[in-house]
Amino acid sequence: MSEKLKIKLSIADRMYPLTIDPSQEEGLRKAAKNIDQLAKKFEQNYAVRDKQDVLAMCALQFASKIEQKGIEQTKGTKEAEERLKALTELVNLQLASK
Repeated sequence: MSEKLKIKLSIADRMYPLTIDPSQEEGLRKAAKNIDQLAKKFEQNYAVRDKQDVLAMCALQFASKIEQKGIEQTKGTKEAEERLKALTELVNLQLASK
């Protein structure tokens, strides 16, 4: 069993101590950095000063990206299924005619 790692992440000017698996460190640090960058962008572009509002907008931005990817994957899966059905029908027609 791997040992846990204690790290501190700064998000929106607050420190968050975490105990994590070492394999999670890179992803968490990148995520915290992305949140901080997006929060600063919202603060600059929209003159928002309330950290809760900024973090809510960050959460919405990231969650919407995840949802959109899920929608796109579902569309891609449906298209692939339709193509496979059409190919199966063509193969069956060819086999039936022989």
